[in-house]
Amino acid sequence: MVSAQAEIGVAIVGTGFGQKVHIPAFQAHHRTRIVAVYHRDPAKAEAIAQTHAIPHACSSVEEIVTLPEVQGVSISTPPFLHYPMAKTVLQAGKHLLLEKPTTLNAAEAKELQYLAIANNLVTTMNFEFRCIPAWLRLADLLAEGYVGQPRLIKVDWLVSSRADASRPWNWYAQKEKGGGALGAIGSHAFDYIAWLFGPIQRLSARLSVSVPQRPDPTSGGQLKPVDADDTCLIMAELADGTPCQISLSAATYQGRGHWVEVYGDRGTLTLGSSNQKDYVHGFQLWGSHNAEPLTELEIPAELEFPRTWEDGRIAPFVRIIDRWVQGMDQGRSLAPSLPEGVYSQQLMDLAHESNLTGTWVEVPSMP
Repeated sequence: MVSAQAEIGVAIVGTGFGQKVHIPAFQAHHRTRIVAVYHRDPAKAEAIAQTHAIPHACSSVEEIVTLPEVQGVSISTPPFLHYPMAKTVLQAGKHLLLEKPTTLNAAEAKELQYLAIANNLVTTMNFEFRCIPAWLRLADLLAEGYVGQPRLIKVDWLVSSRADASRPWNWYAQKEKGGGALGAIGSHAFDYIAWLFGPIQRLSARLSVSVPQRPDPTSGGQLKPVDADDTCLIMAELADGTPCQISLSAATYQGRGHWVEVYGDRGTLTLGSSNQKDYVHGFQLWGSHNAEPLTELEIPAELEFPRTWEDGRIAPFVRIIDRWVQGMDQGRSLAPSLPEGVYSQQLMDLAHESNLTGTWVEVPSMP
């Protein structure tokens, strides 16, 4: 637990998404101060630190966690680095904010969760859709019974970020490193379905690769095989029996964007954005009771962001940071934290199992 209103020293580990989103968000939050930054290349770490006026530049996570002014560490590295880096952070007694997907498998995620509990540390997962105004309004309306008993839930998340076959081969193309659309966007979908509708009891998944080779810039553009999925078709059944259809793809030119449709016995809610360049900006919410036409629903002012940035991802991440800070004040993790990260990771593991076996798989109850 930290003293209420005390400034919290934070280290940034991961400087791709970290520089675009994490650094400006932590600089904007009134309770956090970035005191260290990590890059495996010491010269690059120093350059980033100078650019953002960060006191310490480090080239190892082990160095980061020895700094007494670091109370929490925010990790936004590629997925295959999450487990070893987060384990180092938690073993050193530092609070953890972690990007999705949580780890490479549920066993790793559970170990991090147990380690955080044993060391009384606050963890937060960046499942930022829980913090976007239109999504918060959707959650409120569902809780109020706007649609009645859901009959069908439909998720379409169809974008073109990996549609171009000339995009380079890297970790995202490799299943063993946590690449693929399931980890990138399916992790979010599994989390928000649980948040909005409750747990999934069984699922059937078909994962596929639309672009089987990509040029490797480190070998003169030589084509290398891609085994990480870019398209995921998932049928799921919730614990209350509601069917759920999930279509995800990062390889769809002019895909319709990101949409969630809820059809119930009293009404319908549709949330969606066709914005292909920013996955936060652009969401609108429509509703209908019974057979009335869909009409756009207003988002209450109290749910809106107090400030927005050109990069829409920053504003919801500031709210995620706020939950992390509140958790430190209260001495307990607030959702979304590692239990939600374990759950999302478990469903991804089961999706891979279903794809390999060609069968429906049951989802074990969470402890």
